[in-house]
Parts: sequence; C-alpha cells; structure tokens
Amino acid sequence: MRKKVNVVCRHVVLTLLVIFWLIPILWLVCNSFSAYQGVNISHFFPEQWSLANYRAMLFEPDSVAQFPAWFANTFFIAVFNCIISTCFVLMVSYAMSCMRFPARKGLMNFAVILTLFPGFLSMIAIYFILRTVGLTNSHFGMILVYSGSAGLGYLIAKGFFDTLPKALREAAYLEGASQARVFFTIVLPLSKPIIVYTVINSFLVPWTDFIFAKIILNSGISEDWTVAIGLYNMLNKTLVNSYFAKFCAGGVMVAIPISALFVLMQKFYVEGITGGSVKG
Repeated sequence: MRKKVNVVCRHVVLTLLVIFWLIPILWLVCNSFSAYQGVNISHFFPEQWSLANYRAMLFEPDSVAQFPAWFANTFFIAVFNCIISTCFVLMVSYAMSCMRFPARKGLMNFAVILTLFPGFLSMIAIYFILRTVGLTNSHFGMILVYSGSAGLGYLIAKGFFDTLPKALREAAYLEGASQARVFFTIVLPLSKPIIVYTVINSFLVPWTDFIFAKIILNSGISEDWTVAIGLYNMLNKTLVNSYFAKFCAGGVMVAIPISALFVLMQKFYVEGITGGSVKG
C-alpha cells in the first residue's frame, strides 16, 4: 500500500510539473494565432483566431520584423557551425580516446577545467579580437568563434569511443591501416548515435544563442541579425503592443525545425548520451 501511495505521489508531482512547464508554451502558441496584436492577459485563449501573424512574418516583412532574413542568417550560421564543430569534436574525441601521446591526460584535464568557466566571461575579449581583424558584424566571424571552441566538448564523445571494441582497431593496425583509415572506416561507421548527438548539439548552439550574437552583430542593421536578436527586439516597449502576437508566431516557427530534428533523431540522441556516459 505504501509503495502504491509513493508511486501515485510521484506521478502527481510529475503531472503538476508538466502542466506548469506546458502552460507558457501553450499560451505562446495560442497568442500566435490571435487577431489581437498586443499582449492579451485578460484571456488565455484568443477571442478571435487568425493566421495573419504567420503570414506577416513569412511573407510581409517590414522595417521591424524581417523574419525570413533572420531565419536564413541563423540557419546559415547553424549549418556551417554544425559541420565544422562536429568534425572537431569527433577528431579530438578519437585522439583522446584511442591514441596515446605525452601530456594526453594533462590536456584532457585542462580542457575540462576550461569548460567549467561560463562562456560569457571571454566574450568581451573575443569581441575586441574580432574587431581588430574586422570580423564584427560578420556571420563568418560568429562561425569561427562557435566552432573554434567546439573541441573542448569532447568528453561525451570520448566516453562513447571508449566503449568501442579495441580489438577492431588493433586488427586494422596489424593489416597496416593508418590512424585516419581506422577512424573513417571502422570507428565512424560504429558511431552513428554519438555523431547524431554531436550534430544536434552543434546545431543548437547558434540557433538558441542570444548573448554572443547580440555582442557581435551590433551594427543596428536588422537584416544581419539572427532570429534571437530579431525576436528580442520585437519586445521593445515601443513595439510590443504592435508586434507581440507576431513575436509569438516567430517563436513557434523557430521551435519547429529543432523539434522536428529532435523527434526524428531521438533514438540516436538518447543512445549517444547513454553510450557516452558509460566511460569518461
């Protein structure tokens, strides 16, 4: 009886947490379909439903809301960062897991220590470096910064590589295979879960980042902004009464690609996390 009560209590608590988590999301989705443009706190569900906000964001950009340009900028940065960062993470992880060289453990510990510091502590220094070389207000500069530090996030991928049979690599070495051949023909085909996990994480970093993008893309030219900066600007106190419903529509559309990607790759994503947590 006591066990049943504990199970019921846990499920009640989890249900309440889910409700509290879903209410803001549901409210944002409902407001995105509202015919009223401002913040409507008198009704949870809109009195009049409309698709005008989605149509305006997608097909009727103005001086404030230029969602197609923001989406294209963010997608461009995210895709290139995803490709470069995934390569860096996998190569560093393979080196740390499967190769033995002097100072290997020291480098691993140093990398872990660096990741303990919040990333925004280095943003001012990064900004001045980019300004010196003329890469502020540049999507290329943002890609360089996002992907340049990606190798520090090697730990989970290394844990996954640690679980792969060592005998496969040793057999390939005996046949005369190089490290590169072993990596591309043996290790990578067995590493689909961790590759998917790394790809999704690498794509999410620029897609959801606001602070660094706000610091770098500071020219005031809205066409150069990412989605995060553009949507945040729509919440300005002089604009919110005219653009809040459009902001909600933009938030929903931004969430769709990530949600779809996660649903499609969920199996591999979970396998990558669990596989990478077996060894460290």
